[in-house]
Amino acid sequence: MSDFPAKPDDAMAKAREHAARELPKRFYKRAETVETESGFELRLDGRPARTPGKKPLAVARADLGRSLAEEWEAQGERIDPLTMPLTRLANVAIDGVADEMPAVREEVAAYAGTDLLFYRAGEPKALVARQREIWDPLLAWAESRFSVRFRLVEGVMPVDQPEEGLQAVREALKGFDEPLSLAALHTATTLTGSALIALALAEGVIDAEAAWAAAHVDEDFNISQWGEDFEAKERRERRGFEFSVAATVLRA
Repeated sequence: MSDFPAKPDDAMAKAREHAARELPKRFYKRAETVETESGFELRLDGRPARTPGKKPLAVARADLGRSLAEEWEAQGERIDPLTMPLTRLANVAIDGVADEMPAVREEVAAYAGTDLLFYRAGEPKALVARQREIWDPLLAWAESRFSVRFRLVEGVMPVDQPEEGLQAVREALKGFDEPLSLAALHTATTLTGSALIALALAEGVIDAEAAWAAAHVDEDFNISQWGEDFEAKERRERRGFEFSVAATVLRA
C-alpha cells in the first residue's frame, strides 16, 4: 500500500485486498501503545509497528491507542485482519486518506446529493410510516443544520438537490481535518448510504445504534415481513462491526 491513486475508494479496496491474503503467523508476544510524536503508536514486543505503507501505525487518542493494542493482543496463532477493523481503518487513514483528504471529503459530499433519507417508499403504508418516524427527524435536523429544504422523491429515480445545501455540507466537511476521523466518516457514510446520517452521528445528534437502525429501516421492514436470510445476517453483522469502530472514532 505504498502507492495510492487519487480515488479514496481505491485505498479502501487495497485494505480489503490485504486482508484477503493468506493469514500470517503471529510473530510477537506483547502489543502496547506508546505516546510519541506520531500519536499513540503501536509497539509489538517494544518495536514500532508500521502500516503497509511503512509509516508509523499510530492514532491520535489514548482510548483508540488502547483499542488498537487490544486488537493485536487478541490475535491467536495467526493474524486475521478481518478481526481488526480499527487497524484496517488506521492503515487506510495513514496510507491513503492523509494524502487525499479533499477527494475523500468530496466523495462524502456526493453521497449527500443522493442521500438515503431522500428516497421514500410510496407503499406499503407501514413502511411509509416507519420511514417518516425514523428519517423525518434526521431530515429536519439536516435542513436546519444546513439551512436548506431538501427534495424528497418516491422510488429510486434521482432528483437534484439544491446546490446551496450541498455546498453547506462541503463546508461542514472541512471540519474533518484529521485523516482517521475523515476515514471514519467516509466508512460510516458508505456503510449507511447516507452522508446525513454519518454527519448526525459525528455531531452527536444520534448515537451509533440509532444511526445503524436508521440505515436499515427498509431492510428491517422486509425482515419483519419475510424473515431473515442467514448470509444477509452475517454480512450485516460484519458491516456492523466495522461501523461500530467508525462510530467510536467519530465519538470525539
